[in-house]
Amino acid sequence: MRAFLRLAKKTTTTTTTTARKGGDVVVALFFSPRFSSSSSSRLCAFTSSATTLDDDDDDDDPKREEVDGFSVFPQELPSNARDPSKDDFINDATSPPRTREQQLEYSKHESLRDWLGRQSRKRSVDEIVVLTGNIHRGSEILHNAVYNKGTGFNHSERERLGVRGLVPPRYFSIKEQAEKVWQQQVAMRESNAAKIGRWRHLQALKDRNETLFYRLLQDHVEELAPVIYTPTVGEACLNYSRFFRRARGMYFTKDDVGHMHSMTYNWRGDVKIVVVTDGSRVLGLGDLGAHGMGISIGKLDLYVAGGGFDPQEVLPVCLDVGTNNKSLLNDKWYVGLNSQRLEGGDYYRVIDEFMRAIRHRWPKALIQFEDFQTKHALEILTNYRNDYLCFNDDIQGTAAVVLAGGYGALKVLGAKDRSEIRNQKFVMCGAGSAGMGIVSMLHKAVMKSGGLSEEEAYDNFFIMDNNGLITNERELEFPREAAVEPFAKARKATKELPDGASLLDVVTKSKCTALLGASTVKGLFTEDVLRQMGEQNERPIIFPLSNPTSNAECTSEDAAKATDGRAIFSSGSPFEDAKSGVSGRVMRANQGNNLYIFPGLGLGAVLSGAKTISEEMLVSSAKAIADMLTEDQIRKGCVFPMIKEIRNISARVAVRVIKQAAQEGQAKRSVVKIIESDDEHDTKLFKYVKRAQYVPEYRPTVFPVEEIRKTVDDY
Repeated sequence: MRAFLRLAKKTTTTTTTTARKGGDVVVALFFSPRFSSSSSSRLCAFTSSATTLDDDDDDDDPKREEVDGFSVFPQELPSNARDPSKDDFINDATSPPRTREQQLEYSKHESLRDWLGRQSRKRSVDEIVVLTGNIHRGSEILHNAVYNKGTGFNHSERERLGVRGLVPPRYFSIKEQAEKVWQQQVAMRESNAAKIGRWRHLQALKDRNETLFYRLLQDHVEELAPVIYTPTVGEACLNYSRFFRRARGMYFTKDDVGHMHSMTYNWRGDVKIVVVTDGSRVLGLGDLGAHGMGISIGKLDLYVAGGGFDPQEVLPVCLDVGTNNKSLLNDKWYVGLNSQRLEGGDYYRVIDEFMRAIRHRWPKALIQFEDFQTKHALEILTNYRNDYLCFNDDIQGTAAVVLAGGYGALKVLGAKDRSEIRNQKFVMCGAGSAGMGIVSMLHKAVMKSGGLSEEEAYDNFFIMDNNGLITNERELEFPREAAVEPFAKARKATKELPDGASLLDVVTKSKCTALLGASTVKGLFTEDVLRQMGEQNERPIIFPLSNPTSNAECTSEDAAKATDGRAIFSSGSPFEDAKSGVSGRVMRANQGNNLYIFPGLGLGAVLSGAKTISEEMLVSSAKAIADMLTEDQIRKGCVFPMIKEIRNISARVAVRVIKQAAQEGQAKRSVVKIIESDDEHDTKLFKYVKRAQYVPEYRPTVFPVEEIRKTVDDY
């Protein structure tokens, strides 16, 4: 912003005003009276977003500001762009010249007017939008989802921005508008409308009014998260080509190799977080190719609503390297590349160029990998986790939320502290990237709980795949199953539990206390298996984690019926609380949603200025979530706090991540100073995080004349 104002000062006579609200800077730039009305300030440039997630003065880089700064004006304006303020000319830029003298004066500035018009159309969404007298600025604003307020424009804005008469006359606040749209959603729900219909209704709102969309999502995140994301987003991805209406995010393909760095400059402004997928394993639906963009968009909507990221600073990405899905290749409307998926060195060259391009363009951005197939997910994470600010939500995020659920389950069981996790025995169904990420983090938690060596901790885990129990006799496929190797070596095949033993046999003979599922096999937890868990445990821990709902290993009703409602239950997709048919006991159906982890983890990493995401940051996130459980929630069988409090949950997670980054020497100096002067409750740090969170409120775009007397020098 300062670079823009310095440039404006050199090139034209201006009067500016700035206003700060909630960390955002709103600038109204008014040109000399020759091009604007002195009373109504017809010609203005404004922005409604600013850097709110990285306001550390220690890291200001003037060179960076020149590169990534505002580029509304060129270095030189047209030669006839002199200051006409001393001449007697028309005040209203939209009025036609009336006298011969005015016509001559008008023609002198025509080239400048034309140039301004071209610049205002240059990009429909930008940090700076220039509104000029020779364009239909009111229509442009109403068709711009970032700046459109619909009936939320006040009288002054309607007059000065040219929308008076273009919207209904009555004013409604954003709160009232959100209530109206919510009533529409409720009506759709009560009429048993399909969730995909509700998804499309919300996407249409997002296309019209982005601020209102995020306000609605924030106010009703508990009910709308399953509509915006899993499980509904799965159906949206399956039909993405047919639902496609408006381009969002960026696509990088195998044909873009050698050009990705320059392509990143096609994206507007700064980026704080990137969610990228190659569409090879979308949820449990398989290879969906370019349709994977839907999962990146949905994930970032939750980063905004749950974590408080500015929607203008997030970037959804799909790496289209082809698809092996025959139905998509035969679909004439498929929006992605019509070719087989890349493999081997060609595939990793695309990944590497993309990673380098993002880091060069936005060196402080966090990159989250989403829905990469197992054979690539672990290798990609291993290749970049120590050099880039990145993490894989399927592997690390899911693991952290299951660990948080495990700590919550210990509280329900009445455990004195987290160290009692070493007394639990886990059966994991699913040896893919998600399943192995979960057991790897649980293994470290068991080992660090005290009293157990690394080898002894392995004895607490039984890993199952589609061929049954994995033991030391199993021939593993590398590198795909490299993460399974230490667990397989530690599990010696016996007569009672040979390699390939069935799930029921493993549950029975291992006397396990926790049954976890990441297999994507519907109904894998049969009634016999669930009943056995209930017989050998007073409060069995049952976590069917596969998404979407159609792939869940069991339902809440299945678990409640087989265990008489005694199970501590948490699933990947949402289920209703279930009642036992025998005792009438109600079993709480928790949802182990990654939403508990990734928004706060990302927010803390960005605010701290960390260079990498460490394993300890993820563990700290899990502990923060479990620590937020209240006594009343524990009595009800809750293992997670209420999702409706996700903003505060994310803030608390971010605080723990920032403190961990500081312990590792990764936090920037200004953040360390806050921590050093803070109290035991992290009051200052929590306030710092809350102030950085984006709040979906309408920002003012024009100001009263008496408030705009500041000059560029004053700023």
